[in-house]
Amino acid sequence: MQAALLDRTFHALSDPTRRAMVQRLSRGPASVSELAKPLAISLPAVMQHLQVLEGSGLVRSEKTGRVRTCSVEPKMLTLAEHWIAERRAQWERKLDRLADYLDATASENDNAKEESK
Repeated sequence: MQAALLDRTFHALSDPTRRAMVQRLSRGPASVSELAKPLAISLPAVMQHLQVLEGSGLVRSEKTGRVRTCSVEPKMLTLAEHWIAERRAQWERKLDRLADYLDATASENDNAKEESK
């Protein structure tokens, strides 16, 4: 289940227009027309991008009268952030072990050179 959520989240964030929308919404809620204003795309295209963002759980919207207001859903961003942090930690541990090995190998080589003199 979590893998499917992450897949939808990263898919939604893979598009620069959707990332721009999430970035804008990270500053606070905005109406669809406010989101569309800086974008060089049509309003129907903005709505399609919003559907992807809502489907991923990154954005939620509510309609009050004739205005649809969108906001970021921090839970999904946190889920993606944790996944990335876990990968980073794994690679840092691997690189630390590699550095330790290289340091030990270098010390052994230095000792061998000293002994051969």
